[in-house]
Amino acid sequence: MIKPDIFEFKNLIKIGIPILGSQLSYMLMGTTDTIVAGRASSADLAGLGVGSAIFNTIWFLIAGVIFAVTPIVAQLFGAKKYEKIGKKLREILWIAFFLGFIVCIILFFMGNILFYLPIDESITSISSSYLKALSLGIIFMTIFTTLRCYSEGMALTRPVFYIAFTGMLLNIPLDIIFVYGYFGVPKLGGVGCGIATTLVSFLMMITLIIYIKFSDKYTSTKPFVEFTPPSIDTTKEVFRLGTPIGMGIFIELSMFSGAALILGVLGETVVAGHYIALNIASLFFMLPLSIGLAAATRVGNLVGENNKFQARVASYSTIYLCIISSFITCITILLVRENIVYLYSSDIDAIKIATGLLIFAAIFQLPDGIQMSAVGSLRGYKDTFAPMILLFISYWIFAIPAGYYLTMNGFGSPLGAAGMWIGMIIGLTIFSFLSIYRLNWIIRKSLRKEFSGLTPRQL
Repeated sequence: MIKPDIFEFKNLIKIGIPILGSQLSYMLMGTTDTIVAGRASSADLAGLGVGSAIFNTIWFLIAGVIFAVTPIVAQLFGAKKYEKIGKKLREILWIAFFLGFIVCIILFFMGNILFYLPIDESITSISSSYLKALSLGIIFMTIFTTLRCYSEGMALTRPVFYIAFTGMLLNIPLDIIFVYGYFGVPKLGGVGCGIATTLVSFLMMITLIIYIKFSDKYTSTKPFVEFTPPSIDTTKEVFRLGTPIGMGIFIELSMFSGAALILGVLGETVVAGHYIALNIASLFFMLPLSIGLAAATRVGNLVGENNKFQARVASYSTIYLCIISSFITCITILLVRENIVYLYSSDIDAIKIATGLLIFAAIFQLPDGIQMSAVGSLRGYKDTFAPMILLFISYWIFAIPAGYYLTMNGFGSPLGAAGMWIGMIIGLTIFSFLSIYRLNWIIRKSLRKEFSGLTPRQL
């Protein structure tokens, strides 16, 4: 592996800081939901936790398809094919609406399935209503995500951050109003978080559409100058690149959802503690995640420019930067874990469980950060299918079976929730090694095509 490059560090940070702000805003919306619902009751928190786990799994399966917009736009932007970007956007918006509508129907009727799961009915009733409240909002989220990826693919990450941050701030009073019942609104508990999310998603979508329409930064791509019908070629391209991304995210999140369902038989307190720890771990993971997402844009731009050597430098610089950031988040979690959990719940037992699990959450920041650096760069190269296969092997062949065995049996005695987290660490570690190997192979393949006369050592 070559040495990191300060110039690429600066580019990744320039692109990544607004993405970090956006990702933190999205995550803080979920954190606000967790804190507000947790203060209502443990049942509301557990119901929100199960509902969110199911929602995130389904949502990111579909959103992953839309995430293909970033490498598509990034490479076109690097190649200076600006008007083609606008045409692609208009064609992909049709796909976004169609996918959003399908997920809307799925979420609305998901409650009929939840009641057959081995989880307490007091939890599933809240989860079911929460998913119904989110169902319409999913259409707004899908369109917003398309526009967000379009903007980020051109390295215009600040406008998205400003809108996401404003949405996060607005979500706080709306959560409080709908969960606790103020200004004549009935007290809805955890279900109120779903209504607040739908309203915020609508406002964010409308705001981003207006900004893109009237901002000079997007003029060269002519995004809304004419009507463009759906395109079979663009649809194929989006699904070819995006389906593996969506499936990969689905596999990853279903590991976390599977963990929540496995732990569900241990009671609502364990589920609540697990959900708190997972939410905190995810919040800190936003730093390496943002660097990885910035890499998809930066590497994609360089590949579009046909600057293969610099794309390699950017890819390896991403790995170094993610390792550094993961060490920072690991140490931070260990230092603040005993204090931060009290923000999430007043249930002493849930707090105790979450505090213990945060030790494992700190450990898996390291392999999780490494794999994100590789995955981000691979997306820039439009390599998405192989990472999906590697994710499946790592998480569903190793992580979930190992976690289930350790949770229910252990070595001598069941480890409970800790066993599930050890299993997840095993899966993340395996995938981090496999994804780095894949990135090295893609980089060498790319350079061999461009410079066929060079030896493997020179590459």
